[in-house]
Amino acid sequence: MKSSTLKTILATSAMAFLGATPLASLAQVVTVDGSSTVFPITEGIAEDFQKANKGLKVTVGVSGTGGGFKKFCRGETDISDASRPIKASEMADCKAAGVEYFELPVAFDALTVVINPKNTWLKQATVAELKAVWEPAAQGKTLRWKQVNPAWPDQPIKLFGPGADSGTFEYFTEAIVGKAKASRGDFTASEDDNVLVQGVAGDVNAMGYFGYAYYAENTNRLKALPIAIDANKPAVGPSAEAVEKGAYQPLSRPIFIYVKAQSLQKPEVKKFVEYYMEHGATIAKEVKYVALPASVYKANLKHIADGKKGTVFGGHNEVGISIEELVKREAKN
Repeated sequence: MKSSTLKTILATSAMAFLGATPLASLAQVVTVDGSSTVFPITEGIAEDFQKANKGLKVTVGVSGTGGGFKKFCRGETDISDASRPIKASEMADCKAAGVEYFELPVAFDALTVVINPKNTWLKQATVAELKAVWEPAAQGKTLRWKQVNPAWPDQPIKLFGPGADSGTFEYFTEAIVGKAKASRGDFTASEDDNVLVQGVAGDVNAMGYFGYAYYAENTNRLKALPIAIDANKPAVGPSAEAVEKGAYQPLSRPIFIYVKAQSLQKPEVKKFVEYYMEHGATIAKEVKYVALPASVYKANLKHIADGKKGTVFGGHNEVGISIEELVKREAKN
C-alpha cells in the first residue's frame, strides 16, 4: 500500500458499498464483503496482494458485518469481514447451507465516539450519558443536549451512526445501552462510514461513532470523545496504547475475517489468506488499528492447517474482551 494513501482506500468504500466493483474472471477472483470497519485493512492487503500477484483479483464490498454474513452463509463470498463475532443465527444459516469457516482475528479496534471539532463544551462522556443519548427511550424525547446533562447547552442533538446490518452498531448498542441493536431510531444511519464522517463534520451539535481508522484519517474534521465507564472513573480517549493496556473500555474490540473452508481449495484464496496473515499486522498499523501479537497471525494459519473450524465465541458477542484474553482463547482453540 506504499503508493496509495488510506484516504484513497476509505474513499473507495462508498463505491464498494454500492457494488461498483465488477467481478472479472470468477476462477481468479477472491470475493470479500462485510464490515466497513475491517474494510481498510482488507482493502490495503488486497491492493498489495494484487500488485504482487498479477492476474489475481480481489473484490472487497462493504455491506456491513450482518450483510456480509448473509452473503457468506449463502455461499456468495469467499471471505467475510466482521467487526464482531459470528452470531448463533448466522452460524445456523451457514450450517444449513453447508458453509464451514475459519474465524481469524486480524486486529483490535478502538470504536470511536466523535463530535464536531468546533464543539467546545463536550469534553468527555460517561457510559450512562451515552446511554441516555442513544437508548430506545430517548427517541422523540431526548432531543437537546441539556436534557442529558444540565451542564451541557440547550442545543439540538444531531446523531449519526451505522445502520442495522453493521457489526459496529451491534457492538456499540450492547456495550453502551446493554442490548445489541437496542437504539433510538431517529438518527442518520449509513453502512458507509464516510457518510457519517461528513455528517458529524458538518454540524457543531453532532455526535457519531465508527471504527478508529475513519476517525484517524479525519482528525482535522472530527474530535474523539473520551469515555468514562462511570462518573468515578477517569475518561479515556481512543488510542493504540489504551487498547493495548485494556484501558479503553467498553469500546475496545477484536475484528475478524471469516474464511469459507471450501474456498481455501482455490489456490488464489489460499494464497490471499496466507498473504493477509503475513502482512496483516503491518497494514493494521498503517490504517491506525492495533495489530495483534505475531503469535496470533501464526496461530490463524496453524488453525487452518489443522482444520480448526468454527468460532471461539460460542455465537455471541463479548463486550470488553482484551487483547491478552483473545490471545489466550485463540491459544486454547
